[in-house]
Amino acid sequence: MSVRIFSAALNGIDAKLIEVEVDSSPGIHSFSIVGLPDKAVQESKERIGSAIKNSGFLPPKSKTKKVIVNLAPADVKKEGPSYDLPIAVGYLFETKQVKFNPEGRLLAGELSLDGRLKPTNGILAMAILAKENSLKEIIIPSANTKEAAVVQGINVIGAETLSDVLAHLNKTSVIKPFTNEKGVSSPDSINDSFVSIKGQEYAKRALVVAAAGGHNMLMDGPPGSGKTLLAKALVDILPIMSPEEAIEVAKIYSSLGLINAGNPLSFIRPFRNPHHTTSAVAVVGGGSWPRPGEISLAHRGVLFLDELPEFPRSVLESLRQPLEDGTVTIARASGSVKIPAKFMLITAMNPCPCGNYGSKSECLCLPYNVLKYKKKVSGPLLDRIDIQVTVPRETIDEEDSMIQENTAKLAEIKKKIAKAKQAQLARFEGLKIFSNSEMNYKNVEKLALPDKSAKLMLKKAINKHGMSLRAYHKTLKVARTIADLEESETIKEYHVAEALAFKVRGNNEVV
Repeated sequence: MSVRIFSAALNGIDAKLIEVEVDSSPGIHSFSIVGLPDKAVQESKERIGSAIKNSGFLPPKSKTKKVIVNLAPADVKKEGPSYDLPIAVGYLFETKQVKFNPEGRLLAGELSLDGRLKPTNGILAMAILAKENSLKEIIIPSANTKEAAVVQGINVIGAETLSDVLAHLNKTSVIKPFTNEKGVSSPDSINDSFVSIKGQEYAKRALVVAAAGGHNMLMDGPPGSGKTLLAKALVDILPIMSPEEAIEVAKIYSSLGLINAGNPLSFIRPFRNPHHTTSAVAVVGGGSWPRPGEISLAHRGVLFLDELPEFPRSVLESLRQPLEDGTVTIARASGSVKIPAKFMLITAMNPCPCGNYGSKSECLCLPYNVLKYKKKVSGPLLDRIDIQVTVPRETIDEEDSMIQENTAKLAEIKKKIAKAKQAQLARFEGLKIFSNSEMNYKNVEKLALPDKSAKLMLKKAINKHGMSLRAYHKTLKVARTIADLEESETIKEYHVAEALAFKVRGNNEVV
C-alpha cells in the first residue's frame, strides 16, 4: 500500500505543495524516482540509502523490492535536495519500519550520508505554504528553525538528524516546537556617513525626499563630486521596513539561501550595488530554473547603478518594465514565474567620457562624443526616474566642529522621514501600497490631494517643458512626499515647485 508525505517545491520565490508518494512491490531490487526530478533529486537515492543505514534502519538495497517514489504533481519540475527527508521517511513508513500519522505535516530537508540534516533553501516560503494549507506542523533541519518561526500559527519542529525526526514521529522522543524567545532585532545604531559628506546640500535634500517616498533618482556630475558617497550614505536615512515588507524580502533571500540564519527577519532595507559588467540575467533574474536577480534582491530597498552609461544597453532597457510594474515576469518554455521587484533605482553618471563637461575643468571630449555618451541612457528610462539632480564639485570650508551639529540634524531628518512613512502607511491602508512612489495612475490624484492652484501650476509646467503624462504623475508623487515631510495634508504650490525642480534637470529651478 502506497503512503503519502507532504513536501514543497520552490517556484521562483513561492512554494508549491508536493505529495511524495512511495510504493513497493516484490521483485528485483530497484529504486526509482519519477515526477520530473532534476539531477540533485535523482542522486538523493544514494544519500537516502546511506542515511537510513547509518541511522540504524534497513536501507532499500537490503530488500529485494521494487521501490517507486512519485513526486506529484508530475508535471511540475522538482529541483534541489530538500526532498531527501520526506522520501526517506516515506520509504521507512511504507516498509513498516516506523509508524506515525503523516497527515497535517510538511517535511523538507537535505540528508548527509551519516543521517544529519543540512540547511535547505526556501524554508520560509514552505512555512507560509504550510500555514495556507492548514497544516499543523513543519519538520525541517534545526538550522532553519528561526527562519520558519517567522510564520505564526504553525508548529516548527527542528531536528538535527534523521533519527531525531523518526523518534519524534514515533512519539518516543517528541521534539518541542521552536519558539524565538529573543524576537526580531531592529537597527539601534546611527551611521554618520551621511553627515560626514561636506557640502552638496541640494543633493542631500533630494536623497531625503527619495528616501521618504521611495523615489528613483539620478545624480549627474563630474568625478570626485561625491555621487557614489551620497548614494551609499542613503542607507543611513532609509526608514525601517514594516513587518509585511520584511517578510516579502526574507522570502526572496530565503529562496537563494542568502538569509541571515541568526536574524532571518531584518527590518533594514537591502542595498544592492552590482558592477557595470553584470549581465542582464543576473540583474533581472532568470536561468533554466528561474531565480531572482539583483532587482528582486533590492526589493523594498535600493538598487544602485554607478557609472550608469557603462552598463550594457540590454541591462538598462530591461529595467523599464520592472520600474513601472514593481514585478518581473520570467517566461520559459516550461512556464512563467512572477517575482516582486519594487525597488528604488539610484543611479550616478558623469556628464561626458572625460567627466569634466560643464565644470570648471577643461573638457577634452568632442561634442559628438558627449552626445553619444549621454544617449547611452535612453529617454524612456530617464522618464521613469522621478528625481534628477546635478552634483557639482564644491569648495568646502566647513569646520570639523560642525560634525556634532550635523549628527543632531541627521536624527531630526530620520524622524521626519519616519513620520512621512507612517503618514503614507496610514493613507494606503488596505491597498497593499507602502510608499508614494507605488501609487498608480488610477489613484494618484485621488490620494495625492493637490490644491487647485498646485495642480494648475503642475499642468502648465508639464506642457511648457513638453513632458509626458508619466512625468506628470511622477512629479505629483514627489510633491506628495515633500508635503508629507512637512506634515501637510494637501499639496501646495511650493511643493510642486520643488518637485518640478527635481524633475527638470539643469539649473535646479523652474522658470
